Amino acid sequence: MRDSDPVVLAVSGASAQPLAQRALQLLLEAGHRVDLVTSRGAIGVWQAELGLRVPSEPEAQEAFWRQRCACHSGELRCHRWNDQAAAIASGSYATRGMVILPASMGTVGRIASGVALDLIERAADVHLKERRPLVIAPRELPWNLVHLRNLTTLAEAGARIAPPVPAWYHQPRSIEEMVDFLVIRVFDSLGLELGHLNRWQGPPQRPSSP
Repeated sequence: MRDSDPVVLAVSGASAQPLAQRALQLLLEAGHRVDLVTSRGAIGVWQAELGLRVPSEPEAQEAFWRQRCACHSGELRCHRWNDQAAAIASGSYATRGMVILPASMGTVGRIASGVALDLIERAADVHLKERRPLVIAPRELPWNLVHLRNLTTLAEAGARIAPPVPAWYHQPRSIEEMVDFLVIRVFDSLGLELGHLNRWQGPPQRPSSP
């Protein structure tokens, strides 16, 4: 794994699509190469929740995200949701790792069962078999026993489970700051520094008594 290898960012059909957009923006701003795959369900969620029409064709989608993120740095390559002949569907295509953000429980269940109906699931299977980092950010709430068992199966297979859970010790002042915290913490699992965080340093020191 080399620093120049691309990061695979997968977006499944769960709520929290703004986390995926911010992740893409931060990756590109940091100059990373990104292979992006957005599931058919995710395209539907964008339309339903935010009124955005995300193109399915790779070239049109690339232009859409460049404009949406207002970023021209880095390298972006988009893939159709069902293109299982794409580069990221092969173990010979080197990557730094893969992040599924957000990850629907349907996607989690199919990956845990070894079923690959679309490119996200195929690419995730490739990362597991090649023992490359696979980070899954599940969004369902609450988790039932089936969800827990599927996530446990993936953790046992080598995936890292990183639910986007907010925290308040960094004293966020806006939704945007909370989104950045969630995204940056997820990508900590890949060893990528995507921005500045007020990280926990322990409780504040009390002044000593005179």
